[in-house]
Amino acid sequence: MKLFLMIALLCSYAFALTAQTPSSKYVASGVVTDMVVKDELLYVSTDASRIDVFDTQSAKIIKNITIDKIKDFMGDTIDAKIFSVDVVDNKILILSQAQRGYGRVYIYENDKLQLLIDESKSLSIAKAKFLDANTLLLGLLSDEVISYDVTKNRQNYRMSASNAKFSDFVLSEDKSQVALTDESGEVQLLNTKDGSLIKTFSGKNLDNVFKLDYKNGIIATAGQDRRAVIYNVKLNEAYYKTSSFFIYCVGLSPSGELAAYSSDVNNNVTVFNTKTKSNLAVFTGNKITLNKILFLNENEFLVAGDNNVINRYKLRK
Repeated sequence: MKLFLMIALLCSYAFALTAQTPSSKYVASGVVTDMVVKDELLYVSTDASRIDVFDTQSAKIIKNITIDKIKDFMGDTIDAKIFSVDVVDNKILILSQAQRGYGRVYIYENDKLQLLIDESKSLSIAKAKFLDANTLLLGLLSDEVISYDVTKNRQNYRMSASNAKFSDFVLSEDKSQVALTDESGEVQLLNTKDGSLIKTFSGKNLDNVFKLDYKNGIIATAGQDRRAVIYNVKLNEAYYKTSSFFIYCVGLSPSGELAAYSSDVNNNVTVFNTKTKSNLAVFTGNKITLNKILFLNENEFLVAGDNNVINRYKLRK
């Protein structure tokens, strides 16, 4: 009888460990495209010409930032999709859709919105992040990166990563390095000071990499080839986890010891230990294709998809 009870308890624990539902959720004003956290605030960019700022604890919107709409090729006025958002000090960086497929870059500070780069610059910008309060890193669809001086309103440098189409980049914690990936499946590690190449990682992803993350010397990728690759930059080691479906997004905990990736056709998320490679849990409850995973700490993370809902999960409740 004791043996039976022990087996039953172990089975129930295993199920609890491998089928976790959201602990809470955030509802944005439009389809979520990007999100960052700073000082207990969650900044969410959407396709509805708006940035929503949430209190992370109450999950309530405490502020909205709205940018100008644009005209489509038919001349109709439509919402401008915001591609990425970032925060440093009291500045908010906003990259949005502009006319003719180009990008617009805004800086929001002291309740004022300043247009820094418009479509006249003819830059097809896919992602923008702060290097510091006065310097931006821009990723172009042409797989080029630009270091941009905000105060002088000019480029510090512009370099080409490859001839492939840009997918994603992520800065290191100190912002001295950037991991960049594209449709080739390669990951390049660059020095942000001058754009010089530090190292190229290849051979593990065989096709387009959709997203990546970079934390504490660990790079994680999300591949069209159904592989989530882990590169240990310090040890020069690599391995991959496989999925039955395209892996659209991936995220790392601050320590880099935990990785989460979209792991099946049902939009579930699997979390595993990057050192032991062992799966820890599967997280359910996402209704649509996923596009972003963001860890808040070593125990909690956020998951967003192609709708306006952000699910929050806890590894340990």
